Amino acid sequence: MNFVEILSPACALFLDFDGTLVDIAPEPGAIVVPCSLVPTLSALQTYLGGAVAVVSGRSIRELDTYLAPLQLPVAGVHGAERRDASGALDRVEPASLEEVTRAALALRARDARLLVEEKGTSVALHYRRAPELERECIDAMAAAVDRSEGLALLRGKMVVEAKPCGASKGAAIEAFLREPPFAGRTPVFVGDDVTDEAGFEAVQRLGGLGVKVGEGPSAAWQRLADPGALRLEFERAVATKVAATPAEQ
Repeated sequence: MNFVEILSPACALFLDFDGTLVDIAPEPGAIVVPCSLVPTLSALQTYLGGAVAVVSGRSIRELDTYLAPLQLPVAGVHGAERRDASGALDRVEPASLEEVTRAALALRARDARLLVEEKGTSVALHYRRAPELERECIDAMAAAVDRSEGLALLRGKMVVEAKPCGASKGAAIEAFLREPPFAGRTPVFVGDDVTDEAGFEAVQRLGGLGVKVGEGPSAAWQRLADPGALRLEFERAVATKVAATPAEQ
């Protein structure tokens, strides 16, 4: 696929972060943000009239830290928290995370290779360093979710997470598309994980395009090999379109 051909000033661009804009690391805090990424995103934001948003499983605070000084519209924790283009914040509060937090920490206490992320509105259990514990992690978190109210289980790449029911990347994207500067534009969503499928389905249902990064089955209609390929596509689009005059675009 070719983002030089796909992107136009009539698009709204929605982007996952880990595994999409940046390469996945052994643990969430070990990612490397390429020095070219923030200037590229800033140029795309200008070209698209501000209609660029990050839609991620990370918290808004983390995303702002990694993308500083750029501060984009963003949906964090799989849509459980959202900041619109005006800077207004909205957050879905789960009834209680006590059961899932206890279950995740109990597993972590038994095996130091596991990592627990307490995000405020969700709890994630990473087992990338202990893949043989996948089934045990999923079963324990699923049982804790069943004992809780208002929570749903979400599986990703070597992670299982308890999040508020109703929060999803698809719902977050649809909320953005009801607001300026996203409203009335053709949505494009780029993601890499099972957690992004709701986003692909949402944008394609609304006449837009889903782009899957990496391998694996997906509802997305287009695909790129890896985050490096996506960054290269964006850099080419910036060089071609942002530097061009409106008549040349």
